[in-house]
Amino acid sequence: MTARGTLTRREIVLLRIRTREGVTGLGEGVPMSLRGGTSLAGVVSELETWGARAISGRPGPEGMCGPARIAAETALADAEAKLRGIALHELLAPGSTARPVTCNATLTAGTPEDVLRQAEQWANDGFRTFKLKLGAGDDVNQVEAVRRGLGDGVKIRIDANESWTPTEATTRLAALEPFAIELAEQPVEGLAAMARLRANSPIPLVADESVTSAEQAAEAARLSACDAVTVKLSKTGSLDATLGGHLPTYLSSALDGPVGIAAAAHVAQTMPGAGASGNPAHGLATSRMFVETVAEVEARLEGPILRIPEGPGHGVKIDEEALERHRL
Repeated sequence: MTARGTLTRREIVLLRIRTREGVTGLGEGVPMSLRGGTSLAGVVSELETWGARAISGRPGPEGMCGPARIAAETALADAEAKLRGIALHELLAPGSTARPVTCNATLTAGTPEDVLRQAEQWANDGFRTFKLKLGAGDDVNQVEAVRRGLGDGVKIRIDANESWTPTEATTRLAALEPFAIELAEQPVEGLAAMARLRANSPIPLVADESVTSAEQAAEAARLSACDAVTVKLSKTGSLDATLGGHLPTYLSSALDGPVGIAAAAHVAQTMPGAGASGNPAHGLATSRMFVETVAEVEARLEGPILRIPEGPGHGVKIDEEALERHRL
């Protein structure tokens, strides 16, 4: 549950391609439906059109929505890396080596007592950074409950998903300052409003919905609208998470499935460590929020540490029986 609504299931498009050499590449796109993005059917339609063009030798995935574009780009890159016998991150950044990816805990909105219970469960597994979804309940008391319950040794970040007005954001951020907030993701809508808020904000601001491309990142930097950008691959539609290098970036999940999480974990290997607050954790531990998986092999979550699968490409292997059970 977030300020933008509640998801009881996640609908994901899994793309499977086969090269002339007989190599299979897997990609994934997740519709950004709660953000007003292209629907599941729309993503599928774009990929079917792209597939028909690709077979006839016409241009690549440019012009498609983010989820469709990242599904195609990931599948192509997975196949290419497999052909070369290298990991996906080595294809993206030659010479890169695999390293563990530190992740934050993502808490759903609820009563302060419920949010604290969630935080304690994640903390028991070693998580030290917690993202609270605000804008749908008792914001300040939720944060206070987690800070008092877990103490000063953890980091708390907040995400309002554009749900606050500028006036509300100014008031809420001032009220939250005593709880040592690491950063606030997209408290208001639009870069202009973000820039005005940041001029007086006691908390570092991070863009999410307002920045989906290098051009928008450049505009955000020009306006001094934010301190960093959180990148969702299905939002930007690219395996390049630098957004032109205009601002620091870190990764977060759009409630991706196993292919999307593995792809993001590989992308993390290509990124510098510095970000909005030194070395922020990536929001890629959301597989914990799923009851089941369609993967036989996927990125392995060990407490707050995400490890990429071994082998060439992104390393994900699909459990065909599980896939059939969950096929829409």
